[in-house]
Amino acid sequence: MTYENLDRKLVNELLGDGRASLRSLAEDLDVSVTTVSNHLSTLEDEGIIDGYTPKVDYDALGYDVTAILQLKVEGSSLPEVTETLREHKQMVSVYEVTGNYDVIAIGKFADTDGMNAQIKELLVDPEIKESNTSVVLNAAKEHEQFDLDLAEE
Repeated sequence: MTYENLDRKLVNELLGDGRASLRSLAEDLDVSVTTVSNHLSTLEDEGIIDGYTPKVDYDALGYDVTAILQLKVEGSSLPEVTETLREHKQMVSVYEVTGNYDVIAIGKFADTDGMNAQIKELLVDPEIKESNTSVVLNAAKEHEQFDLDLAEE
């Protein structure tokens, strides 16, 4: 097995179970615990693995309104607007994009009143020139990650 494949296999194993022990990872990958530990440390140091967090079902916790905000922003103000959005705890994703809008943000809310209040708070910013908000009716796929392809051995 190449080291590249070992790293990818290690990432894939962690995608399946982020709480797997070094020992179980070593057994699954047929390498030593030390090898897994060393490769895991390298992946973390290089920023390929950036923490271990639980997958939270926000709908089950009452945050069942998902809104997609599309914003046109005054060009020089893009960093400030994206930072403002990042600071809102209920914004789960913020993207600077190409196309008709400059920013797309996805937020989770407990109800439409909370969503409406936060959107109105954002739209008082004079640097936001135009906005479009869509409410998600059904999340067919959300927060999914994918296994890495392995190189031919």
